[in-house]
Amino acid sequence: MNQTVIERDVAPSAGTVDMKLEVVVIPVSDVDRAKRFYGDLGWRLDADFIVGDEFRGIQFTPPGSLASIHFGKGIPSAAPGSATGLYLVVSDIQAASADLVGRGVEVSEVFHRAGPGKPAISGPDPERRSYFTYATFNDPDGNEWLLQEVTTRFPGRIDSNTTSFASVSDLASAFRRASAAHGEHEARNGGQRDENWPDWYAEYMVAEQAGKPLPV
Repeated sequence: MNQTVIERDVAPSAGTVDMKLEVVVIPVSDVDRAKRFYGDLGWRLDADFIVGDEFRGIQFTPPGSLASIHFGKGIPSAAPGSATGLYLVVSDIQAASADLVGRGVEVSEVFHRAGPGKPAISGPDPERRSYFTYATFNDPDGNEWLLQEVTTRFPGRIDSNTTSFASVSDLASAFRRASAAHGEHEARNGGQRDENWPDWYAEYMVAEQAGKPLPV
């Protein structure tokens, strides 16, 4: 009997060379309209390069993001509006949705999924688990952006020896979650004030970001 053997390459060890996602190109039909839209979102305009009549490249960076978007004229891309599932990670999806609505953007209702590939269910995840709650909005061309609420990263997704926050709002949200958890911690200990609360906050916030067990 003949047998087919499928050989798989062994993945090299990670961490040898940094490869940082810098830019994602999105397809638009009207460059000036897209520039107004993303500018009105409060995204940082990094560049608007015009070279003759054939090329124009615009770069925006979302608040707190290390990656940017490009669009323009003379930039190879797919059909305008064909980009979907462009993830924007936020620490508070209700606040993010309200901010977009306040800027005149039509945002979907907040929804959640019971797991990967599961159907959408109205409302945020009942347990407010990280990664499970979403909302969507489109730019004028129909390119779809997906808000995803992430408060605690899965283990191994970040450097556990490094704690950083992308923005003031992310840090403030982390403090609020730590404050709520610390209130429960004090209640479990007879309601006595914890004089070492700064240490407890720090331990909680570092563990939460690294996906490690949280202090109780």
